[in-house]
Amino acid sequence: MTTISVSPETIGTTPGPFSVWPGSARPAPGGDVTVGGVSLAEAADRFGTPLYVLDEDEVRERCRTYRAAFPDADVIYAAKAFLCRAVAHWVQEEGLGLDVCSAGELELAVTTGFPPEKIVMHGNAKSPQDLATAIRLGVGRIVIDSTCEIARLAALLPVGTRQQIMVRVVPGISAGGHAAIRTGTDSQKFGLSITDGSAQHAITRILDQPNLDLVGLHCHIGSQVTTVKPYVLAVRRLVGLMARIREQHGITLPQLDIGGGHAVAYRPGEEALDITALAARVRTELTDGCTRAGLPVPHLTIEPGRAVIGPAGVAVYHVLAVKRTGDHTFVAVDGGMSDNPRPALYGVRYAPTLIGRHTSATPHPVTVVGRHCEAGDILADDVLLPDDIRPGDLLAVPVAGAYHLSMASGYNLIGRPPVVAVTHGTARVLVRRESLADISSRDICL
Repeated sequence: MTTISVSPETIGTTPGPFSVWPGSARPAPGGDVTVGGVSLAEAADRFGTPLYVLDEDEVRERCRTYRAAFPDADVIYAAKAFLCRAVAHWVQEEGLGLDVCSAGELELAVTTGFPPEKIVMHGNAKSPQDLATAIRLGVGRIVIDSTCEIARLAALLPVGTRQQIMVRVVPGISAGGHAAIRTGTDSQKFGLSITDGSAQHAITRILDQPNLDLVGLHCHIGSQVTTVKPYVLAVRRLVGLMARIREQHGITLPQLDIGGGHAVAYRPGEEALDITALAARVRTELTDGCTRAGLPVPHLTIEPGRAVIGPAGVAVYHVLAVKRTGDHTFVAVDGGMSDNPRPALYGVRYAPTLIGRHTSATPHPVTVVGRHCEAGDILADDVLLPDDIRPGDLLAVPVAGAYHLSMASGYNLIGRPPVVAVTHGTARVLVRRESLADISSRDICL
């Protein structure tokens, strides 16, 4: 990252500093940037900061890209990346399904009008309430993540009904941008291992339950996966397991879900997963593998989350303080780890940009930090911002749509920021700012 204020020469270039911004991002007078035709500086004045701006057209276009790349598959949006009623509505209109991990996500989606039969329920430790809500609302598929869930789910189902389920399998593949988001190996909490036979044992137990309809296998190898190869290997191993299931139990599973985890670029020059290449290689491996095993090709499901919503979001902060200590410069903003815990959790690096004014000051490495009482409250380390950065300036952080507000906390009792959708020059609040009154209303007794 070498640019610190906005100019027509840098916005929208590839692989320039603004290549990771929403496609609608444009330079504006006075060093401003517009997204979806809306001035970010004016949005900050109107809605306050911290602020999350979400480009509706970018979300929709990314949904369409997936539908075009995987025309014969179910494309399921991973709600954990970020969910609100508007996002549920957008992805439904664009033909995507939804995966949820709790009764809360499920209730929000269904009460918004999302068809429950197009919803998949995940989770490594689903509560009885989660499962009961999924049954009551009629979700399409439930993914079994442990043997404990088999009897629990079967006991909750009304007599005479059957629930479609899948088994989350651990294929023994290490993939992902950080150890905390690698979920395809035996050393983490998700799924049932092929290696130690846990997956095969669970399948045997499921087939003994007459009200559980095993329709397929599921895996999710990790997040921020930049290459196609781990997905191809996962398909190969799951097709092999499908062949063994047919040999042992005499059944052919009709569905295969290979999860998501598709990488996006957070900073210019970083690698993103090529979705078109992924679709082609997965389709070839699935067809060839099934041919070798004498299996019909199962119906494919994929579950992108970050790759749909992440690049559509921009976070906007005001600078509160600039502190120069020895050879370090700290730029403190009015948000931080309560609205974006990802840098503290697994070292994510961003490309914050000064907006709202032009400057010819020399770029200088700084650390952008939050306002919270935690030394690890760092939003961006060793980034270039102008020497004249000062309190009152605006910083915009692109690729802020995924795993920011969905993971936000109430640390220091600082309310969570609002989410504002922008499209065709208009802005509307999707999720309002959390107020002190909201926080206080939950504290009911001395």
